Amino acid sequence: MKIVIIEDEILTLGRMKKMITALDNTAEIISCLDSIEASIDWFNGNASPDLIFMDIQLADGLCFEIFNTVKIDSPVIFTTAYDEYAIQAFRVNSIDYLLKPVKSEDLKRSLDKYKNLKSQFSPGLNGTNLNEILRSISHEQKVYKARFLVKTGQNYIKVNCQDIAYFLSENKLTYLTLFNGKKYLIDYTLEDLEKELDPRLFFRISRQSIINVNSVESVHTYFSGSLKLHLHPKSEDEVIVSRRRAASFKEWMDM
Repeated sequence: MKIVIIEDEILTLGRMKKMITALDNTAEIISCLDSIEASIDWFNGNASPDLIFMDIQLADGLCFEIFNTVKIDSPVIFTTAYDEYAIQAFRVNSIDYLLKPVKSEDLKRSLDKYKNLKSQFSPGLNGTNLNEILRSISHEQKVYKARFLVKTGQNYIKVNCQDIAYFLSENKLTYLTLFNGKKYLIDYTLEDLEKELDPRLFFRISRQSIINVNSVESVHTYFSGSLKLHLHPKSEDEVIVSRRRAASFKEWMDM
């Protein structure tokens, strides 16, 4: 298995190489690249590898610029210290999205996922490009959470995801608020919810909030490139999208 790693942090690169080769003795790391410019030059002059590990934030910009310049035919496992780029990642060749610092067990699951997908298809099946199949499967087989069973008093009620306006984390507890204004405590963290919710419908705007696109009544520019949202139902606190997440948020709203 020929692998390319795109990573601009030397220590992280060294750690990734050691973990990959320890987990798979057939892995051959054929190139390590540290910038958008270097990556574009490499892909313009070399055959596609079997798999790419790609850091999202590089010294000269976001790695998505690579896809805008050259054709990438290989499946990609993205690595990043930030969680707000998942939607963009899954619009391209992503089969997984790992948060830094990458854990060995998470990396193993990603490699196993790649191998399991690849093993389902023989090379050249009906002339179909294997990597297109991998991309298609990784998107189409994902089943997002459709509802929650919420406890209220001594009873439980069913709450459909499309009826949820937003999720808020307060004092290490997580609440969901419905469009009718009702609020319920749930036994999930926002990190859990990010993995379970449909990213076309929900977006994590901050460490404390995940919102439904249909809850957004208006968006206003705010200090230092951040955004201020007016939601329905109205939130008790100001709802701010940080400057760091603003570009991804606007792209999500424009999907």
